[in-house]
Amino acid sequence: MRFASFTHQGREGWGAVTDGGIIDLSAQFPGLRQGIEAGALARMADLAAGLSPDIALSEIAYDIPIRNPEKILCVGVNFPDRNAEYKDGQEAPPFMSLFPRFPRSFTGAGRPLIRPPESVQLDYEGEVVIIIGKAGRRIAEADAYDHIAAVSLANEGTIRDWVRHAKFNVTQGKNWDNSGSIGPWLVPFTNPAQLDDIALQTRVNAEVRQKDRTGRMIFSFRKIVAYISTFTTLVPGDVVLCGTPTGAGARFDPPIWLKPGDVVEVEADGLGILRNTIQDEVP
Repeated sequence: MRFASFTHQGREGWGAVTDGGIIDLSAQFPGLRQGIEAGALARMADLAAGLSPDIALSEIAYDIPIRNPEKILCVGVNFPDRNAEYKDGQEAPPFMSLFPRFPRSFTGAGRPLIRPPESVQLDYEGEVVIIIGKAGRRIAEADAYDHIAAVSLANEGTIRDWVRHAKFNVTQGKNWDNSGSIGPWLVPFTNPAQLDDIALQTRVNAEVRQKDRTGRMIFSFRKIVAYISTFTTLVPGDVVLCGTPTGAGARFDPPIWLKPGDVVEVEADGLGILRNTIQDEVP
């Protein structure tokens, strides 16, 4: 079962995604976050299994699955080849790099990613996303999967030159409005096989640019949940982006930045395809 947030004729809703359309579940909970907070995804899946679609997929626009998360946290440099890209001679770091993103910096599947007039250096980063379903602090690695409600995909779009404006953070390069995307939907997490070693790929105009497996991540999904929950309480609906493989546009010589008309696709086993085009910001 897949769950998505959408806009239809100016109304925000959410529901189950089928090949035939959307089964609107907005009457059950105001949004996906509230359904996750109630621990109701399995119940909603059972309910949707007995219903017919209400809205054709062609009539909706996807929104980011969790519209108003308390936290969006991103893990940086989480694949071995990404660490080697820095060419600083350092081994894999003992602790993960983290930075926040704001909900407004993401858009839904099928919507354009926006290149701002301040920079042409819009880059892509395909990632697997976990959604927290059960609150916790100082969660043990062995218990981490008990706190994951769902899995999704992200293109963690980045304005590269703005990442380097400051000495100690990357926040300003990571939070341009509509520069990244999450979706198109959430897949409920029910089995470790959904995460432990799945193939992740990013394509630009059908050309494979990034390709790796989650089993090679420096910091596993379990470690990510445990580490983050050491310093902050994770709550239902929190969104964690878990790192991108090597092959972003910045690593080409010369760099290859995204431009209007490009199509970026992020795909992972069992999660579908997150597809977006690129568009310049309209003043």
